[in-house]
Amino acid sequence: MVKKCIYCMCEISDESVIDFCDKCGKNVWGENMFKAIVKNMETARDNGDLCHMNNTCDISGEKAIR
Repeated sequence: MVKKCIYCMCEISDESVIDFCDKCGKNVWGENMFKAIVKNMETARDNGDLCHMNNTCDISGEKAIR
């Protein structure tokens, strides 16, 4: 499955912590805010604070025990 920008539908990296491309992100929020958003999201991912709804974590954000 290919991840796509929610605004322009161009392909983006599956590793991306955001669901939009750099160009659209900068157009929507401006360059400085966009950089801050990406930095904060990457930090949250690295700290394990992001949880996508799947079977690896529950709704509270805690890791599910398998």
